[in-house]
Amino acid sequence: MSDIPLGVLDLVPISSGSTADDALRNSIDLARQAESFGYTRYWFAEHHLNPGVAGTSPAVVLALTASATSTIRLGSGAVLLGHRTALSTVEEFGLIDALHPGRIDLGLGRSGGRPPAAAATPPPTATSVVDGRAPNGLRIPTRFSFEHLRGSPRVALQRRLLQQPNAESQDYSEQIDDILALLAGTYRSADGVEAHVVPGEGADVEVWILGSSGGESAAVAGRNGLSFAANYHVSPATVLEAVDGYRAAFQPSGVLDKPYVSVSADVVVAEDDATARELATGYGLWVRSIRTAEGAIPFPTPDEARSYVWSEADRALVQDRLDTQFVGSPGRVADQLAQLQEATGADELLITTITHAHADRVRSYELLAKEWRKT
Repeated sequence: MSDIPLGVLDLVPISSGSTADDALRNSIDLARQAESFGYTRYWFAEHHLNPGVAGTSPAVVLALTASATSTIRLGSGAVLLGHRTALSTVEEFGLIDALHPGRIDLGLGRSGGRPPAAAATPPPTATSVVDGRAPNGLRIPTRFSFEHLRGSPRVALQRRLLQQPNAESQDYSEQIDDILALLAGTYRSADGVEAHVVPGEGADVEVWILGSSGGESAAVAGRNGLSFAANYHVSPATVLEAVDGYRAAFQPSGVLDKPYVSVSADVVVAEDDATARELATGYGLWVRSIRTAEGAIPFPTPDEARSYVWSEADRALVQDRLDTQFVGSPGRVADQLAQLQEATGADELLITTITHAHADRVRSYELLAKEWRKT
């Protein structure tokens, strides 16, 4: 599979017993190492009010990382537009592109914004799923409901703190249109006034849309002829729906003449399966903290994770993510990633790996890159 590029998605995780400073330095070091291992791009996610995640501002972290690397593409996975404007987004990424031209990806997501005016029913997936498996055997679990997060006081507080008082998020599709127009230098207000962003206009950035379903994000990406990143690691049940919805909506543009898809996966690789399983022990407890809306905890050690007493409700919260995390030896994980690529038709794969020790995380990416080049 060496012809399918691998990228990195980094949340800048904080391990138990360490600090946000440590996490930031580790992520910059990992980006340097990933560049030497042959990874194509390195993206930073955006999360807020999480004790165990330091990646609050992708633009700031990728700007710092750009100065420490030289060839790997750097980007956001994703900038959350619900609390931002098109202008502020283009200005930030235009500034970074001015010093690092041709290396910056602007990944956009709608999380945190207002829901679509009319929730459209996603188109049916073209890929059949039988007994929780795609035709090639890829596990597609039962759909997980995120409805319980909507009433979370922490989620409500996050939105209130991120937005100006009485502010209303712009319609997502309109916001994407504005970003593309500002980058192209074609923006005009309703009454004909031009806006030109300096730096930003004409910036050599790749615009991506990230999405977890075949709904609005997939449709916006397809309609605008943009690259699309589907999140198997966030919502494995809907990854086929997402890529099928994007391809069904795709219209050629000045950027792409055919669909281009990246698919993410949670991965832990070690020299052997047993070691990899030990390194991944904390993953379930960490996912639980996110899905209860408590906020991501500092990533636990295996012993800390084993000390937690699980309830059936806890296990139900995380089982789909545990079942779809790829953990094992280099050969085993490479085979699983090849299966994911085949099922989704992905043009790239985006790897996210979290372990308690930084050295184990670096080693996981190194082992995977070496094995991927051989297959």
